[in-house]
Amino acid sequence: LESGFISNEESKQKLVPIMTILLEELNAKGRCTLPIDESNTIHLKVIEQRPDPPIVQEYDVPVFTQDKDDFFNSQWDLTTQQILPYIDGFRHVQKISAEADVELNLVRIAVQNLLYYGVVTLVSILQYSNVYCTTPKVQDLVDDKCLQEECLSYVTKQGHKRASLRDVFQLYCGLSPGTTVRDLISRYTLQLQRVDERRLIQFGLMKGLIRRLQKYPVKVSRDERSHPARL
Repeated sequence: LESGFISNEESKQKLVPIMTILLEELNAKGRCTLPIDESNTIHLKVIEQRPDPPIVQEYDVPVFTQDKDDFFNSQWDLTTQQILPYIDGFRHVQKISAEADVELNLVRIAVQNLLYYGVVTLVSILQYSNVYCTTPKVQDLVDDKCLQEECLSYVTKQGHKRASLRDVFQLYCGLSPGTTVRDLISRYTLQLQRVDERRLIQFGLMKGLIRRLQKYPVKVSRDERSHPARL
């Protein structure tokens, strides 16, 4: 308005090509930066509408959905920049808060923001007493070549030869009700020579190949006519 770009008849002639470029750039890239003249530059970005992320608990473990190196620290706020180095797929939110020296609620909000943009996903804390079982999606590991490549690259121990699909699939199938991660390690020592069991579980949870089985105490109603137990 101050430069009179819209009201000036001569500059108004440029509006049609400008709008055309904006439309093409936004459709192609989802964002556009277009210099108009010496005084004006248009910055536009299409914001994707996403569902609200879940509430982040202190025991949740954030895991990057892509390579951490693909993200630039400068694109995030200061709190997020401070916690990014501590997100490794194994530290839970409360531990990240303590080690990064950031207030817990701020860490939860920052992780929730990363969830919203699909940068991280949440898994449960890995303990060797945990019990997991496979889901029907484990069949995708046999049928999907891209998933196979991603899985083997992810779970192979650093400095070792690439793990075999047979070993990885056998390990996943070894997870069953009543079998803890500790049991799995003791039974499949040969298959685990090149496989990192922590990353195996982590990848399985991220891709929905496995799920964790929880145990909860259940109150059994007592017959009102029965007498209370005595010592």
